[in-house]
Amino acid sequence: MIIAGLTGGIATGKSTVSSFLGEAGAVIIDADAIARDVVIKDLPAWHEIVKTFGKDVLLPDGEIDRARLGGIIFGDSSKKEILNGIVHPRVIRKVAEQIDKIQNEIPGSIIILDVPLLIEAGMNTGLKEVILVYTPEDIQIKRLVERDKISDEEALLKIRSQMPIEKKKEFATIIIDNSGTIEETKRRALEVLNRLRKKAF
Repeated sequence: MIIAGLTGGIATGKSTVSSFLGEAGAVIIDADAIARDVVIKDLPAWHEIVKTFGKDVLLPDGEIDRARLGGIIFGDSSKKEILNGIVHPRVIRKVAEQIDKIQNEIPGSIIILDVPLLIEAGMNTGLKEVILVYTPEDIQIKRLVERDKISDEEALLKIRSQMPIEKKKEFATIIIDNSGTIEETKRRALEVLNRLRKKAF
């Protein structure tokens, strides 16, 4: 079995690469999905978030309004740190539980930890392989503008709120360049998976 982290920046195409790897047989652990699960209504993290940020962050059905909460922490590093302190430890625990389960049920698997903030959360520590889905900043801006229907300036603000993609390169053992066509990206993703399979056996 081999465990590899998969990360990227906003609009670099990490989710696309994750889908390609999953379709080709890797077992994907989706940290974003886990993060949504740990803040479901009435769970401990939900109570902590409501206590910290107030009931204004709730939707009419009582679930967390992720867009509103994101707006509150955007550009406020101290609030972002508080939220991460509530959510990240729980996500890390759930990820560890899933890894144990996969090890027992599907030994010899290639496990991909799909984590947007893999490096920022320190979840790259101990991983032999860290895959970074990379695109230059100008392409990130173009994709964000098209995807979210925002201005270049707003796109740049979103990008700059994260660790710079060039900085993330320093932590990566494998870089998948996603600045070309979707076919090129798929080919690169499958090459990476084959490389991991060879290392696993």
